Amino acid sequence: MNAVYANRGRRGSVSAESIRPTEQEYQRVIISKSDEARMRIASATSSNLLFRNLEPDQKREVVDGMFERKVTQGEVVIQQGDEGDNFYVVDQGLFDVIKNGSKVIQIGAGGSFGELALMYNTPRAASVQAVTDGTLWGVDRATFRRSITNNTFRKRKMYESFLKTVPILRTLETSEVVKIADALEPAEYEDGETIIEQGTVGNYFYIIESGEAHVTQIDDMENEHELPGLKAGNYFGELALLNDAPRAATITAKGSLKVAAMSKDGFVRLLGPIVDILKRNTAQYKTINRRLSLPSSSSI
Repeated sequence: MNAVYANRGRRGSVSAESIRPTEQEYQRVIISKSDEARMRIASATSSNLLFRNLEPDQKREVVDGMFERKVTQGEVVIQQGDEGDNFYVVDQGLFDVIKNGSKVIQIGAGGSFGELALMYNTPRAASVQAVTDGTLWGVDRATFRRSITNNTFRKRKMYESFLKTVPILRTLETSEVVKIADALEPAEYEDGETIIEQGTVGNYFYIIESGEAHVTQIDDMENEHELPGLKAGNYFGELALLNDAPRAATITAKGSLKVAAMSKDGFVRLLGPIVDILKRNTAQYKTINRRLSLPSSSSI
């Protein structure tokens, strides 16, 4: 089932003050865990970019404060409109994100949800309901804001000026650019390293900060074709997220490559205002795909 992109209009204004670093005194939460539990948390957060870029002491503080929550099929974990209390990472199970009665995305193991209300001191923007029985790792508001939000503020200042140079984002309001900056996570790749692989499930959207990337696609006859490359300011990975389909091409680094990545969840919730533009731009991919589907003797 394809995700339903709800509420494509402008988001409400967000105050930058709501995510400023906090140095307030607070009681650090430490919940006793077995080595097995810590290994499960490490596995659940290993591919989560929100955790990947935390300093070791920040990550340790979050993991120390995490608690396990078992859920049953049909249970509502987060209710739209409620005040935000906890942030969750999925250990096991599937969860639907539902906004105004419509499903917008499904989150599985390694995914996370609940951060926006904590970052911006706003009500929950959507509900989250368990599709299956599952297990979550939660962290309270104070711990989240002290560790992850403080890290996000530093990242925001780094990304804000860069995002203003990205053509696809120039139509967005400042408050929308701020939210996107908060949701992005840096990643670096060496020459020849694969960022996305054709046929795999898409979980992230990418914007190139610096460097170049190769784009290749294998046609129905198993022939590999080199497509136009990508450079700073270009984006990729949106097709799989827009269409809820496997990756349509393989992207590899050409030399050192630095990207800003956004999770599927953030893509759905934060890029609503430019989804129509992204969809219009996919016409060029459809033209390429039609050419690649022709007999191999045809020119492309």
